[in-house]
Amino acid sequence: MALLLLRHLMANITILGGGPNRSTTQIGKHSISLEWFLPALCCFFSLSTGCISDESSQVDQKTKLASKDNVKMVLIPSGEFLMGDADEGTRHPVYLAPYLIDTYPVTNARYRQFMQATGHHSPLYWNNPQLNQPNHPVVGISWNDANSYAKWAGKRLPTEAEWEKAARGSLVGKKYPWGDEIPDRSRANFGGLEEGTTTVGKYPPNGFNLYDMGGNIFELCSDKYEWDYYKKSPRENPSGPETGDRCVARGGSYRSSEYYLRCSSRYDIFKIVPSFIDVGFRCAKTPIVSNAPSK
Repeated sequence: MALLLLRHLMANITILGGGPNRSTTQIGKHSISLEWFLPALCCFFSLSTGCISDESSQVDQKTKLASKDNVKMVLIPSGEFLMGDADEGTRHPVYLAPYLIDTYPVTNARYRQFMQATGHHSPLYWNNPQLNQPNHPVVGISWNDANSYAKWAGKRLPTEAEWEKAARGSLVGKKYPWGDEIPDRSRANFGGLEEGTTTVGKYPPNGFNLYDMGGNIFELCSDKYEWDYYKKSPRENPSGPETGDRCVARGGSYRSSEYYLRCSSRYDIFKIVPSFIDVGFRCAKTPIVSNAPSK
């Protein structure tokens, strides 16, 4: 169809003179600048023939289906974003390769599946009715527990940079996953508005169609924590300090203040401590990129 349209377009083009440094093109009864027309024509042809690559179409769709937990994942495209907070003097550009991230935090139902398959021990608060509902996010786990789940599922924990880029949902310079509007009961579970966790996906998603990136639970990242890491972190695909007994958690929780709901807010906990009543996680995955041209 695109080629037929292009053939018709070319058949109705007439190149007209327009002075010593300028020409015009006539399409039917209309005249347009040739210096505008040629780039536009090239762009049209590239799009119609698939020469402009679509990163999403190059990702092997089996990547999204190969995980044992069968959780839907979202592809976050490669590119640069501004990480950190301008007011706190921590904002800096970071480039990330494409990656997949879970649409929701890992739920109790998914974690039960993992325990049954591996014999892994149950989390703390597993019998707490305010926290153990099947579609609520799992809490009371350590970083090691979360990492074990991720490996079982064929995934990994997201890096701190991956988590923040995903949380921003392509918004630039905004405080929260939804923008700069002050958090309230309609946007997130935080500040004791609820007695415990809520069902994942209860609140509206962000620009990447990810849920609960602000509030409900803190989410563990793969990075070890270092308060001044940004001063020496690499610009491309940072993965955190090499040593340390603390790890990064992001996103705020049902117990935290609105400060921790900010996309840039950092929280640190000991990696081996499973006692937190408001800390969980979601998984990420490095996609398999196909070299075959998109169709």
